[in-house]
Amino acid sequence: MADTNAAVATCASCARPESGPDEKLKRCAKCQTTQYCSRECQKADWKTHKKVCVSNAAAAAASSTTSSATSNNPSSSAANSSTPPKGLLAAVDKPFHRLEAQTWLHDRPEQDVYQLLIDTYRFRMEDHYNLEGEADRDSIYGGARDGRQGFRRFLSRAQSKRGLLPPWWSPEKAAECEAMGMRRSEWTSLASAIEKSDVIEHYGNPQMPMQLRMFGEQIYGRGPGGQDGTEMRKLMMMAEAGGAEMMFGRVRARRALPCKAILA
Repeated sequence: MADTNAAVATCASCARPESGPDEKLKRCAKCQTTQYCSRECQKADWKTHKKVCVSNAAAAAASSTTSSATSNNPSSSAANSSTPPKGLLAAVDKPFHRLEAQTWLHDRPEQDVYQLLIDTYRFRMEDHYNLEGEADRDSIYGGARDGRQGFRRFLSRAQSKRGLLPPWWSPEKAAECEAMGMRRSEWTSLASAIEKSDVIEHYGNPQMPMQLRMFGEQIYGRGPGGQDGTEMRKLMMMAEAGGAEMMFGRVRARRALPCKAILA
């Protein structure tokens, strides 16, 4: 007999229940905690949801940071900073601090830099299509055979941001990076789409989609859907600095504040 007391997921805007596997609700891409039955409902609820979206996302991200550090080494989260992560050749310490300093790609092997640039572009195109309902004509979402032309424009944007790319970057390195993206049989293929779940699985890191989005924001000047990742980056820096408990306290305090204080 089915459990009639089991909680049924409902749309946060219209309260429509999830009716089955073919009509599953979709979660907010940023916080992954609030569910909607359609893009229209998500837009209708945004004025309300945006008051808690960042704090919800921060709490979830901090939880994954703490659990990951504990599972790898309960005595020290920094002990694994030299261990290469899944999908990359080398590890970097405190990636959100590096994002703040705009040195996220610095001091990495060339192959890692190429891969992260390609994935930042691919994930941005995915967000652009899914979160904003738009597609660049020279991307695979706009009907192009591959994203080569769009990726070239992306690299031009990145190169125009002084100091964002490593000091060794050159036109020759840009050509090598593009060539890597044209290898269709590999993960970095510019002819293939990626979703958030793909990014997490490939890198073995639930925070990597956030890092790609924040780096993309530095290149494009705006986050996916026009969102600003500054507050989230500051919160993640607190967690990296060992302030996970302080961050949780701040999140709880913000949830308790009146709406006017939260928006201030």
